Amino acid sequence: MIKVYIVEDHAVVIEGIYSLLQKEKEVEICGYATSAENCLNYFKSNTADVILMDISLPDMNGVDLCSLIKKNYPGIMVLALSSFNQGTYIRKMMESGASGYLLKNASKQEIVEGIKVVNTGQTYLAFNAGMALKSATLLQNSLPPLTKREKEILKLIASGLTNVQISKELFISIDTVDSHRKNLHLKLNVKNTAMLIRFAVENDLV
Repeated sequence: MIKVYIVEDHAVVIEGIYSLLQKEKEVEICGYATSAENCLNYFKSNTADVILMDISLPDMNGVDLCSLIKKNYPGIMVLALSSFNQGTYIRKMMESGASGYLLKNASKQEIVEGIKVVNTGQTYLAFNAGMALKSATLLQNSLPPLTKREKEILKLIASGLTNVQISKELFISIDTVDSHRKNLHLKLNVKNTAMLIRFAVENDLV
C-alpha cells in the first residue's frame, strides 16, 4: 500500500483527490495539509511514501517546501500537483527534488500512475508538463548571451532601481546605463521594463 499525503490549500481539490483515490487498492491517503507549516509539523512524527504537493501555498511556495522535505526526509517522494503549466515552475520543482509533475486537470489514471511511478524512485511527468519543460529548456538554451555588466544591470533593474540609482551603484554614467538597458530590450526582445523583469524572472536570469 502506497501512503499518500496531500499538500493543497483548496478544500475542493483535496476532496476531489480523495474521491478519485478512495477506491484504489494500492493507494491510501494518510492525511493532508493546507499549508507548508502544517505539512512540516505532520512529518515531525509521521511519514508517507508520496506527497502530492501544490506549488501555490499560503505561507511558502512549493519549490521551497519541496527542498525542505527532501533535505529532512529524502526517502519521501514529492509529486507536484499544480495548475501552473509553465516550464520554469516545472524545472524549479524538479531541481528542488520533486520526482514528478502533474497538472490539476490530470485524469485519475494519470494521478495513480504518477504516484506508482515516483514511489519506485522513477520520474513521472504528465505529457503537457513534459512538453512545457522541453519548450522552456529549448528557450533557455537559445537565449542570447548577456555580458557580465548586462547581468548586473538586469538584476538592479529587477530590484526596482532607476537609471540614476544604477549609475551610482555601479559608478558608471547614466548614459551608459541607458545604453545597456536598450541593449537588454533588444537582445531579449521586450518593449518595456515590466516585460524585461518578467522575462528575466521566468528564465532565471535574476
